[in-house]
Amino acid sequence: MNTRTIALNTGARMPEVGLGTWRADEEGLLARTVKTAIALGYRHIDCAKFYGNQTEIGRALKEVDVPRKDLFITSKLWQNKHRPELVPGALDEILDELQLEYLDLLLIHFPYALRPEIANKDFTADDLDNVPIMDTWRAMEALVDSGKVRAIGVSNFNKTIIGKMLSQCRIVPAVNQIEIHPYNPSLELVSLCQENGIAVTGYCPLGGMKVSVMDDDVINKIAGVHACTPAQVALSWTLSRGIAVIPKSTNELRLKQNLHRVDLTSEELDMISNIKTRKRKVDPVNDLPELVWVVHDDIAECPLI
Repeated sequence: MNTRTIALNTGARMPEVGLGTWRADEEGLLARTVKTAIALGYRHIDCAKFYGNQTEIGRALKEVDVPRKDLFITSKLWQNKHRPELVPGALDEILDELQLEYLDLLLIHFPYALRPEIANKDFTADDLDNVPIMDTWRAMEALVDSGKVRAIGVSNFNKTIIGKMLSQCRIVPAVNQIEIHPYNPSLELVSLCQENGIAVTGYCPLGGMKVSVMDDDVINKIAGVHACTPAQVALSWTLSRGIAVIPKSTNELRLKQNLHRVDLTSEELDMISNIKTRKRKVDPVNDLPELVWVVHDDIAECPLI
């Protein structure tokens, strides 16, 4: 069982391997997966309001024989709750769904805001809401004061936004959750975060949806040497960088494999780092051209910080 953790700037420790729960919504499947994962040794469960499955996760958490203090539960504030006056109620909704008294970590899911009545992924430029990030962040800081959240952080925040936030925060983000895998290493963003005491969690650590790193020749060659899966190689490379990972699987064998960290040599780590392919799965510009700044801060700047 992998019991390694990553230190947060709050003094807490976050398990370096967590269970991702996005797109795991077949009736009953997610509850079984959560209970199986915890039985295998997972203690970090990554959730989000937008995933629409927190009620099922909450039921599963009630049925596991593990003390609450030994679990690390993350959730995320969706974009239609960025207005400061909506943030406390949004947290209460999350806690009710998960049947918890507190969260270990609450993240702002994306840096852009939607109008409160927009509750799904399908939106237009007219649905964007002009809420400065720091207004939402100050409301998040108040949640820490309330005791309902142990740590707060961000997700999908680029280096420009992080840099500007640092001089304005009373509480520095504990985590930035971003897409990380060998095809999207995000070297500069990861360095900026880690140098400023912000831990990094990598989502989509295996790519996925036409961006699968598990088909890469280098990764498969290294997997053959270690008699392990390509997924284990990709995850272990990310973990070697001090980055937590939250792979999603509903298969018990893969859940067990993903929890096992492979000791890669420095040469093997360099081989993976030198892979030239650059692809990413998540880019809001694909949904709306006006959101080009979310990922591509080299060509467009966040309009509201």
